[in-house]
Amino acid sequence: MAVRYFSSGVSYGRGSLEENMKKLKSEIDSADALVIGAGAGMSTAAGFIYTGARFDKYFSDFSQKYGFIDMYSGGFYPYPKKEIFWAYWARYIYINRYMDTPKDTYQKLYELVKDKDYFVITTNVDHCFQKAGFDKKRLFYTQGDYGLFQSVNPDIQITFDNEEWVMNAMEAQGFVRNEVGIFEVPSEGNIKMEIPTELIPKCPVDGSPVTTNLRADDGFVEDEGWHKASAAYSDFLRRHEALHVLYLELGVGSNTPVIIKYPFWQMTSANPKAVYACLNFGESYCPKEIENQSICIDGDIDEILAGLK
Repeated sequence: MAVRYFSSGVSYGRGSLEENMKKLKSEIDSADALVIGAGAGMSTAAGFIYTGARFDKYFSDFSQKYGFIDMYSGGFYPYPKKEIFWAYWARYIYINRYMDTPKDTYQKLYELVKDKDYFVITTNVDHCFQKAGFDKKRLFYTQGDYGLFQSVNPDIQITFDNEEWVMNAMEAQGFVRNEVGIFEVPSEGNIKMEIPTELIPKCPVDGSPVTTNLRADDGFVEDEGWHKASAAYSDFLRRHEALHVLYLELGVGSNTPVIIKYPFWQMTSANPKAVYACLNFGESYCPKEIENQSICIDGDIDEILAGLK
């Protein structure tokens, strides 16, 4: 629908970087409401990347044995045993959900908007908004949460917190906590690549196998909390649709544009008081139809937010 609606091509914005930074800061300060949409690029800017030092530190043994070179690929590998599969996923969930981001990118954003009337919609599943101080009642994480499990039994439409299991599974592999409570590889090595069979997670309702609460197919569980957040987001949009709204898009790519990008374009087009801002590294653009209502800034989101502060 959006592609057909906006037919005259794309624009990469007007004005210099300095002019756009000043305009964006003015819009944040003056808008009646902010609708913040965040994609994977936001967490990437904060240092949550799936290759490099983080991968090498926690997954070098898996990489050496199975041949993949990034965390994402490892999540799809057909491991020969469930004990190995869940050892991998315990590490994956731990560093991408329970560890803090290397940079304070989310905190920078929070300081800019904390006193504003805001709502956040995100496709990220790493809990970074909550950890930075954002109000959970103003957050809709549409694609799930690394911190939740769901049963493979489709009759069980609830989710389960996995923090205790993750910590136990990390310890079972031989990771040890440092002086600030972060799991590290011990100096002598000796890390196991599997967990005990009895530690394989099961559904507490019926003992069925579980999977991560991540939207991959139509089996994704939209639990009560998900529906409350969805309703709160819809209500926020309805209450502010005719006001001076800033639709602030951060690091949203082309994988799921129908969740954030296309709706932001359409809502901006429908409201002459609205402004659309796109902050992205290498993918900052807007339809020409809303060029005059848009701010496009191509660059590192962490550096842009620091400049706005």
